[in-house]
Amino acid sequence: MAGYLSESDFVMVEEGFSTRDLLEELTRGVSRATTDEVAAFFVADLGAVVRKHFCFLKCLPRVRPFYAVKCNSSLGVLKVLAELGLGFSCFNKAEMELVQRIGVPASKIIYANPCKQIAQIKYAAKHGVQLLSFDNEVELAKVVKSYPSAKMVLCIATEDTHSLSRLSLKFGALLKSCRHLLENAKKSHMEVVGVSFHIGSGCPDPQAYAQSIAEARLVFEIGAELGHAMHILDLGGGFPGVEGTKVRFEEIASVINSALDLYFPEGCGVDILAELGRYYVTSAFTVAVSIVAKKEVLLDQPSREEENGSALRTFVYHLDDGVYGIFNSVLFDSICPTPILQKKPPMEQPLYSSSLWGPVADGRDCVAEGLWLPQLHIGDWLVFENMGAYTVGKGSLLGGTKTYHITYTMSRVAWEALRRQLLPVEQEEDAEGMCKPLSCGWEITDTLCVGPVFTPASIM
Repeated sequence: MAGYLSESDFVMVEEGFSTRDLLEELTRGVSRATTDEVAAFFVADLGAVVRKHFCFLKCLPRVRPFYAVKCNSSLGVLKVLAELGLGFSCFNKAEMELVQRIGVPASKIIYANPCKQIAQIKYAAKHGVQLLSFDNEVELAKVVKSYPSAKMVLCIATEDTHSLSRLSLKFGALLKSCRHLLENAKKSHMEVVGVSFHIGSGCPDPQAYAQSIAEARLVFEIGAELGHAMHILDLGGGFPGVEGTKVRFEEIASVINSALDLYFPEGCGVDILAELGRYYVTSAFTVAVSIVAKKEVLLDQPSREEENGSALRTFVYHLDDGVYGIFNSVLFDSICPTPILQKKPPMEQPLYSSSLWGPVADGRDCVAEGLWLPQLHIGDWLVFENMGAYTVGKGSLLGGTKTYHITYTMSRVAWEALRRQLLPVEQEEDAEGMCKPLSCGWEITDTLCVGPVFTPASIM
């Protein structure tokens, strides 16, 4: 092992002991404590991160994963991923400092922000971070002036109109401008070593990866024509982090593998990277949030409950965190989080129309509406699963930074697998969420990617 993570960094649990079990113990302990303020807290299963990594290696054996630090910068996550040998994609100085502080070498860091402050470019130069992204002339000129020995990666725009988060609205050079940018880099004696793209989060069409890989091939050919020694292809992110999404990770992997074989075949000398965030951490984190205020409202309109002779009652509950904090996915991803009651109500207890709100005096701080819940009380805990992405280590959207307590866990089996960098064979089929054999992404290749997916047009 590389020594980034030790047993003291997490709670070792035996197989069969669930996150829910630990949450129940922790909330019971907090409820007994005599504190003035009770804050939301997380339980993170680092073993789930380890399993996701082995699945990634099996499905995309030619792709070297980098972790997007902005997704979740908690130390437990960074340490376990560093132990697994990942590189790190950083968006600013603070993230570069953080990963270098735990011992990650500069050679494993990409400064992947196409919109960089000059001071942070100089920081990257001072601390040996060589790979930097750019997508326009102004950004290139800043790096030429502040870090002329940097290795540049040209970020290209993608077809992401169907993605939930469309990054190409903000980042990425159009194909028709790539030749001009590469010519300018050559004139400025800047070395462009590769191409990157990002199809955005929540893309329902895996063929978007194939199209972007095909377009990257065109840019590689232009770069070679101009004398750039291009040897890096960065596939970006956008990989799903939970089960049950419209497009499974295995389907995406199949399309990527086929496209790589077509446009960047094995042995071509190109290093294939990907920048993953949600994929690794979403399902690993569960959060417990307490109810801090409650209001009952009687509604006049007819309802199904009036048939039983009772007026409709709806309850408005305020949580100690909201959409401007850990529930920001409500605003950005249009997700309606579904709570799990920490205390199981009796079967005969009636359900009421309910809504969950954050603590901010703002009409948009609504976490969830249209819920049917038993009557809850101040101090009760609600549990939300799949809360690892863009919730921890982020500043509040209203300014400032809120620190959450995180209890890290890992099963003994996952710890041994991490130490040996190999998942035991007998655990492969039983591990929850684990991809099966290496062929799992290839079994559906024929139906997803037949022959040349795209024939790139020429670029003027």
